[in-house]
Amino acid sequence: MNQVNTVMQKPIVQWVLNNRFVKFGSVGLSGTVVNLFVLFVGQEYLFKSVESDDFRLTVSLALAIFCATINNFIWNRIWTWSDRKDDIDRHFFVQLGQYFIACWVAIALQFVITTAMAGYVHYMTASLVAIVLSSVVNFFLNDAWTFKIGAGAER
Repeated sequence: MNQVNTVMQKPIVQWVLNNRFVKFGSVGLSGTVVNLFVLFVGQEYLFKSVESDDFRLTVSLALAIFCATINNFIWNRIWTWSDRKDDIDRHFFVQLGQYFIACWVAIALQFVITTAMAGYVHYMTASLVAIVLSSVVNFFLNDAWTFKIGAGAER
């Protein structure tokens, strides 16, 4: 346990833990894993009986994005923006609604990019590229609204 404490006190570890964008990226990485896992399970197992490849991809992708969004909201709320107590104290479902609204642009962007690229590259590759591109939009929208610091509080 002493070694863990020693590592946790290192300047580089403290920088990573205190840097909001790095935290957001870490949460995004976990969401990417959730997204790709659910997309794969949807495509290959859950919706295998759907005959239309395009419709199966649409349903699988919608489920994958939904699950990843819930995962990311929870982790961003309790870790990435945990220092913004004034806004974190709002009712869970109010903030979740804001998160979904703020994420809609990024989700729509991810959906459009994935479906457009899926005709040219494997659907998993297309989804991964779309996740990376839409993550920057997602960060700025949520930082500015969902997890916006309360009036009168300091950053």
